[in-house]
Amino acid sequence: MSRKYFGTDGVRGLVGQYPITPAFAMKLAWAAGKVLAKQGNSRVLIGKDPRISGYMLESAMEAGFLSAGIDVAFLGPMPTPAVAYLTRTFRGEAGVVISASHNPYHDNGIKFFSSEGTKLNDEIELEIESWMDKEMDCVPSEQLGKATRISDAAGRYIECCKGTFSRDFNLRGLRIVLDCANGATYHVAPPVFTELGAEVITIFNAPNGTNINQGCGATDLAALQEKVIEVRADFGIAFDGDGDRVMMVDSDGTKIDGDVILYILANHWKNKGISFGGVVGTQMANIGLELALKTRGIEFARSKVGDRYVVEMLKEKGWKLGGENSGHILSLDHSTTGDGIVAALQVLQVLAETKQTLSQARSGMTLMPQVLVNVRFSGRTQPLESESVINVAGEVEAELAGRGRVLLRKSGTEPLIRVMVEGEDQDQVQALAQRIADEVARVDALG
Repeated sequence: MSRKYFGTDGVRGLVGQYPITPAFAMKLAWAAGKVLAKQGNSRVLIGKDPRISGYMLESAMEAGFLSAGIDVAFLGPMPTPAVAYLTRTFRGEAGVVISASHNPYHDNGIKFFSSEGTKLNDEIELEIESWMDKEMDCVPSEQLGKATRISDAAGRYIECCKGTFSRDFNLRGLRIVLDCANGATYHVAPPVFTELGAEVITIFNAPNGTNINQGCGATDLAALQEKVIEVRADFGIAFDGDGDRVMMVDSDGTKIDGDVILYILANHWKNKGISFGGVVGTQMANIGLELALKTRGIEFARSKVGDRYVVEMLKEKGWKLGGENSGHILSLDHSTTGDGIVAALQVLQVLAETKQTLSQARSGMTLMPQVLVNVRFSGRTQPLESESVINVAGEVEAELAGRGRVLLRKSGTEPLIRVMVEGEDQDQVQALAQRIADEVARVDALG
């Protein structure tokens, strides 16, 4: 049975348009409350990123949960992984994050965590959706939920992050530029790295409700690269709007994406004899990661795109490390979900132990040229099922002659068709990806 509202990472869309409306948010919270109450549970934690619509959706969800008899504890602006962590530590039955992650401020979304700090499984999401078709009611007054605020949430999460970094090392002597994307890490990431001893230069840490992810963060590294070079930093770290992704740049501004981070961690753990099984990437993972891990004798597997699917495959295989090239890094010994701050600290742990620079730590891995073109589509058509799109993609694969690959998929979070082409020559790959993207756009325009 397919899900009607939940995508790969909760419910997401343009604020003010269905389903990201106050009425829908209230009904969704009520439906989730009915499922939780049915299981004998009574409290959820709600966090959000700093985008302006979070206030509206937070209030709507409060009303929905309280009407279902569920208590609510507010965390305020907090990274997604912080909500997962605090849900566990406060013994909440569920955690809610109001965020559209890396999307612009005019989008927003709602995602849930279980009491264990993991994404809800499909069965629970489907049960919540089934309640959305029922008429909303309200429990008797004496059974209504109550709302409280957890005032020390940020401090608790800061200590959690610091606790993942070995006490045998510190960050003294390092100059780091942090790009907080004007998002949820703005008040927690700088103290984490400063208190561990680093000299921290922070950029884009003044959210105003509308500047989240705007020309900054993990999806736009240009400003970070420029700043790292300008202040002669050892490296830079960029988070996305809700703090579950991380990208890095080395001292000369070279991009270090999620695939490279996975290689750095896996290679170091292999050298130390740490048991982690293997590495799970996604269909988007660069083939250079797969080849580099194979050279080191490290198993590699691909899951569907989405950190929830990476986690599912990790648990299925009993492995500990996985992620996406977009910067979601899953280290199950340290966090139950993608955590940008914790992932960055694990890379810094490698540098501290090996006394290497970031450039030296990534040596041994060469990324193949990979181009991703996003094509916005109307939703009225199914371009991926079009015979002409299929034919053009086939022509491109034939031209790559077995020395590259093509991946077409629909985004689970935005109205986009993602066209990815990978091969040995950058110019060729760029041209081939654009050829497919143009055909996708043409088919959609024809309606």
